[in-house]
Amino acid sequence: MARLIAATAFATAATVLPAGSFASADGGNQRTSYETLANAADNAAADKAFVRFVALRHPQSTVRAAAWLALLSSTPDAAIAEFLASGYEPARARAAAQDQQDLDFAKRILATHIAAYAPETHAAAKRAVNGSAADRERFARTGYAEAAARDRQVREADGTHAAALAQADRDFVAALRDSDPGAQVRVGAGYALRAGATDADLVEFFAYGWNSSARLDLELHQSAIADNDVRWRATINRLTADARAAETAAREASGEAAAAARAQAATAWRTVVEQTTPARSAWRQAEDVAAAQAASWQAIALAAAAAESVNWESIASSSVSTAAAWSTERDSAAEQARYWTALLDQARAAELEMTDPPG
Repeated sequence: MARLIAATAFATAATVLPAGSFASADGGNQRTSYETLANAADNAAADKAFVRFVALRHPQSTVRAAAWLALLSSTPDAAIAEFLASGYEPARARAAAQDQQDLDFAKRILATHIAAYAPETHAAAKRAVNGSAADRERFARTGYAEAAARDRQVREADGTHAAALAQADRDFVAALRDSDPGAQVRVGAGYALRAGATDADLVEFFAYGWNSSARLDLELHQSAIADNDVRWRATINRLTADARAAETAAREASGEAAAAARAQAATAWRTVVEQTTPARSAWRQAEDVAAAQAASWQAIALAAAAAESVNWESIASSSVSTAAAWSTERDSAAEQARYWTALLDQARAAELEMTDPPG
């Protein structure tokens, strides 16, 4: 189970150029210049911002390091283009190596198992993070489960947390199981309330299971959108380069060849327009997901602040930061959606210029 969790983990906020306003003053009879739109959707600047997002927010250190190498290269534009075209996927493959998986797992446990509520597990994770590859492998294989069992024994012997459980706590966890926006939180809550579960299972969910599930929801969300966007950018950059080359050829053509060249350039830009659709749709969906998560965690933070039970202390200490993290994701997704919309507007304007006969 530990290795399954470790293998699924993933980390953002890049600042990209806003789309701006491209509406004409007369409601559409005047077109904004192609040059203005090209500046608004500067591919090189947007790619740099996206790679910086990967360097800062991707949870796998191997991927972050590869992104930083591109950003800090003596020829950053070329290095960034190479990273997007052929460097990201190999970095992801290297990150899947066993030691990296174990390290990512230990770091997540360290972040979500707070020392005050899971001291044995927190300490074991810290030793794994700071130790050798063998230490991390041992922690992923058996050390985590052993440390968690020791923490559970202490809580059960003390009895304070189990005694503090109220029906309202069970009802809240049941609501998470049934309707929380995060799939991992729903699974974790369902496991805590499964048939045959004990009070100790519910106490563990409050102590660290909730935090761990929430962290996985965030990481899986970030991983999915990053993986997809790298593929979209590789495609759109190639298509945009082809369209610009076709446009240049059309501007240099004359005579009977000019009309055919302009038609070819218009078709190339229309292909760019069409290829922005998946990214625009996905980033809008990512914004909606992040907004729902942020609202949910803001409500959880309020509930935790009002709760008097010792079991709520762990989630109270992390819910505010989790809500803030999802708010950042929401804002970042909105920025990315604006970039892809700007690129759409740029491509449409270029297509229209190539469609209209030269004046």
